[in-house]
Amino acid sequence: MLNKTQKIIIATAVVLIGAFIGGTIAYKSEQTKQASFIATENSERFVRDYSPRYGAKDAKVFLVEFLDPECESCRAFYPRIKNLLAEFPGKVQLVIRYAPFHGNSKIAIAALEAARAQGKYWEALELLFHYQPQWGSHHNPKPELIFEYLPKIGLDMGKLNLDMKDPQIQKIIEQDSEDLRALNVRGTPSFYVNGRTPEKFGMEPLRELIKEEIKKHYGN
Repeated sequence: MLNKTQKIIIATAVVLIGAFIGGTIAYKSEQTKQASFIATENSERFVRDYSPRYGAKDAKVFLVEFLDPECESCRAFYPRIKNLLAEFPGKVQLVIRYAPFHGNSKIAIAALEAARAQGKYWEALELLFHYQPQWGSHHNPKPELIFEYLPKIGLDMGKLNLDMKDPQIQKIIEQDSEDLRALNVRGTPSFYVNGRTPEKFGMEPLRELIKEEIKKHYGN
């Protein structure tokens, strides 16, 4: 016969075990939702753990863009891509991969990653796109101007210059370059939606593909 104290201990243990099991199930359920694309074969070619992401972290639709910060087309597409994400709030996340095809791309990428260390990645990307005609002119490039523009977003430039030397940045560039070769990416911007490519290049084919994936994963 159990006394009152023993009954309380057992009841408490049951509650704690139940809470643990419930939490574990909920966690696994959430992980499964997030893994709807990540778990597919060769998904690491599209999304790496280190890849910058914009949008809802639990979104089931991954819009992967291989971009070059010195690419004029990437600059033109960027605001349109942000508007596209706004059309589907909470359902799509943008994943940035680097395709350093131009001469000063690696300098810009290193600056972006160093800005990321200060929590200013997206501000830095928009700033570099804004001033790209000046620093990234194909006829007269002046990459040194990057370091005159970046203080405008409140970056610690001493720290940025130091962080740009981080060997991890070169590893990121090398891995992204390896992945773009494996995927046969030949130009920028190149887009994938949950590993699928649009039938044609342009915003409308990209929008239609995103809608297909949203319907597949969200039912609407």
